[in-house]
Amino acid sequence: MTNLTLKQLRYFEALARHGHFGRAAEACSISQPALSMQIKVLEGELGSDLFERGGRQVRLTRFGEGIAERAREILRSFDELEGYARASRGGQVARLRIGVIPTVAPYLLPNLIGDLTRLHGGLDLHVRETLTPKLVEELNEGRLDMAIVALPVSEPSLTEVALFTESFVLLRPRADDGKPAPSREALREMRLLLLEEGHCFRDQALSFCNTRPRAAQPRDLLDASSLSTLVQMVDAGLGVTLIPEMAVAVETRSASVSIVRFEAPQPSRTIGMVWRRTSPLGPQLREISEVVRQSARPLPSP
Repeated sequence: MTNLTLKQLRYFEALARHGHFGRAAEACSISQPALSMQIKVLEGELGSDLFERGGRQVRLTRFGEGIAERAREILRSFDELEGYARASRGGQVARLRIGVIPTVAPYLLPNLIGDLTRLHGGLDLHVRETLTPKLVEELNEGRLDMAIVALPVSEPSLTEVALFTESFVLLRPRADDGKPAPSREALREMRLLLLEEGHCFRDQALSFCNTRPRAAQPRDLLDASSLSTLVQMVDAGLGVTLIPEMAVAVETRSASVSIVRFEAPQPSRTIGMVWRRTSPLGPQLREISEVVRQSARPLPSP
C-alpha cells in the first residue's frame, strides 16, 4: 500500500457515512465518477471490496466496516495534528467547524457569525445544525471542532463550558391573554404542543410539566419539527406550547399569541459549548466561548 492518500480516506469516509455515491460526492465537492474511481483505486490498494453495491444505496462490507473505524481514527488524528499546527503558528483559529442544536441556531447564529467574522478576519467558518446526539457523534469523529448545545451532555470525552441560562415561556391563543400562568398540574391537563422525539427541548418541557418522576404525561400531545411550526399551531388554536426565551422575538412577531412567563421557579435550560478534551484548539475554543456568550445578549421582547 504505497499510494494510499488522506484524500482517498476522506472520500471513503463520506461514502460510508452517506451510503450514496451522489450525496457523498456532493459532500466532498467532486463529481460522482471521480469519487467512484477513487474508491475503486482504494479498494485495489487494500486488496478487497469496501462496499456492497446494489441499486441506489451502497453499504459497507465487513472488511469495509473495519477499515471505516480505522479511517475515522486516522482522519481525526490528522485533523488534530493540523489544528495543533494552526494553534502553534499564531494562536488564531483559521477554520472553525461549529455544530448548533435547532432550538438555538436561528436565534444565536446571526449575532455569532457577525461577531466571529469581525473578531477573526479571514475565518473559514462552517456551521452544522442538527440534534445533540448527532453533534456529539460528529465531535468525537473529528468532523466538528465545537458544538453549542443544552447542558449537561455528560460525555467523558468532551469538555463542557456553561454559557448562559434562559427561561421558557408559555404561548397560548390570543383569546387567553390576561389569564394568569397555569400551574404545572393545570398545564398537564392542556393540549401541549411539543417538538418531535429526539429534541432535547421536548424532554426539558416534559420535565417541567411532570411534578413527579412517574406523573402522567400531558394529554393530547401533538408533535412538530420546529419551534416555528409550534407557534403557528398555537396561533391556529390547536393548543399551547413552551418555547425558550431567545426564540420569543423571532417566532412571535407574526403570530397572534399570548405570551406568559411563569412564576418562580421558572422552567429553564443551560446552554453551553462542548469540544473534545484532546482538541489542540482547546485554549482558542475557550476564548471563543466568551464570544458566544456575548453573542447571546438578550434579544428585544415583542
